[in-house]
Formats: sequence, structure tokens, C-alpha cells
Amino acid sequence: MERSMEPPAVPEEEMMPLSVAPSPAGCQLFGYVGIEAVLDQMKIKTMKTGFEFNIMVVGQSGLGKSTMVNTLFKSKVSRKASQPGQEEHIPKTVQLQSVTHVIEEKGVKMKLTVTDTPGFGDQINNENCWDPIIKYINEQYERYLREEILITRKRKIPDTRVHGCVYFIPPTGHWLRPLDLEFMRRLSKIVNVVPVIAKADTLTLDERAEFKQRIQEDLKTHAISVYPQEDFDQDPDDRVLNDLIREKIPFAVVGADQEHQVNGKRVLGRKTKWGIIEVENPAHCEFPLLRDLLIRSHLQDLKDITHNVHYESYRVRRLNESNRPGPSPHNGPPGKGGDGSDL
Repeated sequence: MERSMEPPAVPEEEMMPLSVAPSPAGCQLFGYVGIEAVLDQMKIKTMKTGFEFNIMVVGQSGLGKSTMVNTLFKSKVSRKASQPGQEEHIPKTVQLQSVTHVIEEKGVKMKLTVTDTPGFGDQINNENCWDPIIKYINEQYERYLREEILITRKRKIPDTRVHGCVYFIPPTGHWLRPLDLEFMRRLSKIVNVVPVIAKADTLTLDERAEFKQRIQEDLKTHAISVYPQEDFDQDPDDRVLNDLIREKIPFAVVGADQEHQVNGKRVLGRKTKWGIIEVENPAHCEFPLLRDLLIRSHLQDLKDITHNVHYESYRVRRLNESNRPGPSPHNGPPGKGGDGSDL
């Protein structure tokens, strides 16, 4: 009897090529690999190189901008324009002053640059007083762009871009002034703006709540998007957290760089005849919320949005300008008619 050499028949469904569907939980490992060590590597590298954070404070004189910055970082890091016992001179125009410090905490180094804007909103005529601030912010973008487009560029480009702008609102208890609205409308397009109510201890709790609600209505009416911007929320968890923050903005803050004894503990606060206003006590003011936003929870997000959104918009605009056709020998320079007049 002859045996057939043909292979046994295979059902058609078994002849289909095998495909492995990815598991929702990812690839299952048979043993320890050590992938989470990447986080340790990143931490060690960051601790060695450090990182940069640049913050700008804007507001009228006497609102406690320098004191607030000192309170944020618990160090004398802000500008001091005058010596003790001397009257501070208010400039006739906005003059930006930057101070850079290296702060180290638990082995982590941060190069902090604080830019103050003395003279903003202090004059009788404040028309276009935001121009020097806009110019300064764009100059930092331009400086970074010039380093970035070099053929041979540095491994780490020095970052002087403004990552956050804290705008101090006077505690009037009324609606926002036209100056406040126009500034935040212009600046929110190029930088992360965080509005705060300065010297909130001058308002009662009811006045503070009403003033905050009026400011939120003003921002919504004039379509001013302050940080954290709702359009940039990508992760659902981030959106939940940022929604809670947006309900509190603007933060009603009190700054103080002096310590006082309260119940046997040394606390930062302002001393009045009625008692001590504790800066880090959430029942007294919302300074802890501002510090958490700027440092503990959203510092990296501020830097990411600055790089991926604000700087990217500036970079695209500048590169488009450089790619425009040059002047024609017959028609004259771009934007001009044949007779040299504006089109």
C-alpha cells in the first residue's frame, strides 16, 4: 500500500497568519529588568546640572512684590531699590531689573532669575507702559532662537526666557482697572500670567470673595486666558486639578519676610495690633496655593508651556519673516509700491 506524501489537511481558519494583540496593560515581563532606574538617572543628572527658572513680577510700587518673592523662596532674592532709611525713587518710565541667584535645597540647584518692573503703572499717563515688558520677553525668545539655529550650538542653551509673570492687582475691592485688563490681554499671548490680589489682609473675607468674583468675571468677559490655561489641559487628571486652581484665581496673598513667635513656633507673618497674620496659614491667605502652583506642582509645566507654546509661536513667526522674498530690483523692497510708498 502506498502512503500519500501530502501533508494532512489543515482547516482554513488555522491557516490564517498569527497576530498578537497588544495587551492593555503592556508587555508582560518574565523578570526584573530595571526600567524604573531611568527615573533615578534623570534625578541624578538634574541634581548635577541643576535647572533654570525665570519669574517676572509686575505691579505698582508699594504692593509688596519684592517681599512676596522673598517669601516664595524664603531667601533675599529680590531687588532692593533703596537702602534702609532712604526714600525709594520711582523711575519715570518702566525700567526692568533682573537679579539672578543660585538656590540649593537638598542637593538640587536652581538658577533663579527674578525680573522686577519698577515704574509700571505709577505714572499719570500709563499709555503703552507695557511695551518695555513685551520687548524684554521677546528679546529673551530671540536670544534663545539665535543660539538654537546655530550650526554648532551649545549642548545646553542658556535659558533666560520668562517662564511665569506674576501680576499684582491692587486690593481696591472694585472691578479691574483698564490698565490691568489691557496688560493681561497683551501679555497672556506671549507668557504665562498668574494674577494675584496683593496685600489681601486689607480686605475683609467678604470683600475678598466679592472682589475675586468680579475679577473672574472681567477675565471671562474680555477673553483673557491666564495660567493655567484651559486650552492646554491634556490629561484628565491635570484638568481636574487645574479646574480647582482656576476657581481660586486670582490668589489673595500676603507677603512677609520676617519671622514671629506663635504658639512656640517660628512662623512667617505680619504683626498687627490684633495679632499675627501667618503667611503660610491657608486660613489667613492663599499664599500657600501660589507657592504650590509656582514651585511644587506646576514649575515644570510652566517651563513646558513656555517652550512648546509661547516660544514656539515666536519661533514660527520669526522664521516666517526670514523666509519672505527679498527686495525685487524692479519693484523695490517688500511692502512698498513701485514708487516706494506703502501699499
